[in-house]
Amino acid sequence: MSSPTTAADILGRLTLAPEVAEVLSSSPRLVVPTSRAELYALALGPDGGPTFEVTYDVNGSPVTEAVVTRCKNGVAVNYPEDYMRRRDPDCMRIADDLPTDKPRYADVYGAPFEPVRRETLAWLGTQELVVVPFKAGGPDHGYPSLAIVPLNAAFFALTLVDLQGWVTFDEIGPFTPRSILYLAPPFRQTHFEGRQVVVHNRTKTLHEVFAYNVYPGPSAKKGVFSVLLDIGQQESWLTLHASSVRVTTPYENDTVIMHEGASGGGKSEMCQEIRREDDGRILVGVNVVRDEPYHITLGEVCSLSPVTDDMTLCHPSVQRNRGRLVVTDAEAGWFVRVDGLTEYGADPAFERAVINPPEPLLFLSLNGQPDSTCLPWDHTLDSNGKPCPNPRVVIPRRFIRHVVSEPREVDVRTFGVRMPLCTKENPTYGIMGMFHVIPPSLAWLWRLIAPRGDKNPSIGESKSDKAKIAKGGLVSEGVGSFWPFSTGTKVGGANLALDQIVAHNRTRYVLVPNQHIGAYKVGFAAEWLTREYLARRGGGRIYRDQLVPARCALFGYRPTEIKLDGQQIRPTLLQPEYQEQVGVAAYDAGASILTDFFKSELVQYLTPDLDPLGRSIIEACLADADVEEYDRLTPLYV
Repeated sequence: MSSPTTAADILGRLTLAPEVAEVLSSSPRLVVPTSRAELYALALGPDGGPTFEVTYDVNGSPVTEAVVTRCKNGVAVNYPEDYMRRRDPDCMRIADDLPTDKPRYADVYGAPFEPVRRETLAWLGTQELVVVPFKAGGPDHGYPSLAIVPLNAAFFALTLVDLQGWVTFDEIGPFTPRSILYLAPPFRQTHFEGRQVVVHNRTKTLHEVFAYNVYPGPSAKKGVFSVLLDIGQQESWLTLHASSVRVTTPYENDTVIMHEGASGGGKSEMCQEIRREDDGRILVGVNVVRDEPYHITLGEVCSLSPVTDDMTLCHPSVQRNRGRLVVTDAEAGWFVRVDGLTEYGADPAFERAVINPPEPLLFLSLNGQPDSTCLPWDHTLDSNGKPCPNPRVVIPRRFIRHVVSEPREVDVRTFGVRMPLCTKENPTYGIMGMFHVIPPSLAWLWRLIAPRGDKNPSIGESKSDKAKIAKGGLVSEGVGSFWPFSTGTKVGGANLALDQIVAHNRTRYVLVPNQHIGAYKVGFAAEWLTREYLARRGGGRIYRDQLVPARCALFGYRPTEIKLDGQQIRPTLLQPEYQEQVGVAAYDAGASILTDFFKSELVQYLTPDLDPLGRSIIEACLADADVEEYDRLTPLYV
């Protein structure tokens, strides 16, 4: 069967609602790329570059939404507005009447979505379009889906298929889309006052995503995440907001670690090599008060084989029912934030893949010059003269060295939290030790809360969230840190997360801070060294006599000591309360901040729909339970 080239050809292979079929029939030009190379050429505009402005008519005036630049190693997309360079956390609107805790379109705008839906489809029917099929969840386990995109925004379609994987109508065969993504950029200006808005319209068999802006983060990336969470909630499984990596010790023992956390919590960094100084030493941290660096020396370190990067599929078809969760990647490409790359040589393997890729890539908010090499550390400047904090590279996972393509059992689930500086003079919640081992019940609580704070680079904060974080406060991204992308209910997500944890009782759970440990600025060194240590322990196994309760019960247990290559990590990094610049009083003040925040966030889950075990765990927290009580509710696996 030949690839479809006309609306009639496409409609002959799809089962669509009449009004959606009319969009394809009415379009003055319909393009169905037969290869990624053809779609890439379309992204460069009708003249093939070197630059191309993605412009739309808005009430008779042209508005440029993006500028596309042809580079040697790919296409660089930049947005004139700072606001469009990162995901707005308050962009999701729900159009349907199915259960949800997210803002409903009608409640926000005072009118139903259906008239705007019809207007959107009518506008698309007047445009030249590029239509691409994809599988939401990746080529192997994904659900057949469709994207309808204005032809001049073909870079958006390129982003989508690079993330979800290139498939053709021939490969999928005749199908009824499980999800459809529509892009209508000018509606941002004409209907939504310049705001990023993504409207989700769900039925039991179809999830429509209406994207009203050309930044792909909340739609081509996280919109597909929403689709998977919606399907999973119906079918009782989860897609996790997590990365995972197979860590191989110098003695060729493997440990698979999955890292979760709110945006900016270290998911990308879990798959990155340990950073070294010029002399080969590893900077563990810098005591900010004393301006005193602390280094250790490691010879041979573990090798890394990434398994997943951000959207981690826990589909029932890959589970082995042996007490460990089995995961595989929900994407065929990765949406990699490169704000941490500020100079040549910071991550040689990744830089090599980006600078000289087998196929041209797509770059966002990077300073690509026409027909020059786009460099991952050359970040676009925001209007304040500072580098954009959210530059991205979309890279197929097959370009990543040593990537694992098969499903893998998880030995250790780590959870990362951005921690602020904590001192005697300015007590904060930045008191987590280098790592903590926690019972499954506490692991569930941390996933319910998913605290976000301390200069998160991934998203644009709302005004209220900025105010809280600026004052040392916390913002919850729970449930499971996938909540920002879920269209369902919090309690429904909480129950699924608890079921998953209870069902896989041969898994170890660990908390890991980043940015600060008390008065030490550590960046992601604690995460990298914890990864190294857990792998060398063989599946992260730590005996009970090597653990003692942490001073703050929410942190579970702390190790009595950590040794790497015979070097003992400073005990004050395991117990920040004994740092001279912190002290017990500041630690306890920070613990109170954290505990009070947990309590304030957890009460919303105490509804009749909550799992009885979940209710017992939350009530234990509200009653200031010690770690032994959490351990009794869900025993620690050692």
